[in-house]
Amino acid sequence: MSIETLDLGYFTRPAAEWGGPHDREEPALGYLVRYEGGALVFDTGMGEGSPEADAHYRPVRKPLPVGPDDVDLVVNCHLHFDHIGGNQRFPGTPVLVQRTELATALAGDYTIDSLLPGVRYEEIDGEHEIAPGVRIVPTPGHTEGHQSLVLDHGERVTVLAGQAYDFAHEFGTPYRPWLGRLGQLAAGRPVRVLFAHDHAVWEGTLPLPR
Repeated sequence: MSIETLDLGYFTRPAAEWGGPHDREEPALGYLVRYEGGALVFDTGMGEGSPEADAHYRPVRKPLPVGPDDVDLVVNCHLHFDHIGGNQRFPGTPVLVQRTELATALAGDYTIDSLLPGVRYEEIDGEHEIAPGVRIVPTPGHTEGHQSLVLDHGERVTVLAGQAYDFAHEFGTPYRPWLGRLGQLAAGRPVRVLFAHDHAVWEGTLPLPR
């Protein structure tokens, strides 16, 4: 199993939005995962189509370096515009999304609506095993339908956490119930956690359910 980080650009989050003293630049990261029997891309970058969003976040986009011939699946942690910008490049490829997340997006006033059509969504409810050692786990918080990808390498576990937390240093604080499930899956092995908007990596062991 291999994981390649995809640099898909960056955007600027206004100070008033995150409660800090200044605007901050945040990367938009995706991941290409190759596993036995297949490959997937986790998040596809920042989508276009909203002058308001561009004015607010001032995105600098980099092209997604993979296409439909390179992967079997797309997984989005959630459906905000900065995670689904390349989905329409994969019209026949299953895009796995939590049922509640898709329903929220289709209801409007949630993402850039023009990014949603022409995508082959496959709705899931809760956990879903893609292949041995490759599992989707719901990680609600940032959105109700947020999900992460758990990759079991045998000796250790990698979690692609998307925007379950904004930054690596925040991971685990405050405690969220799904952390216990990740701890169960890790079963005491070292865990590495990668994020959608932070180049930093969290490493450690995860708690069992409380």
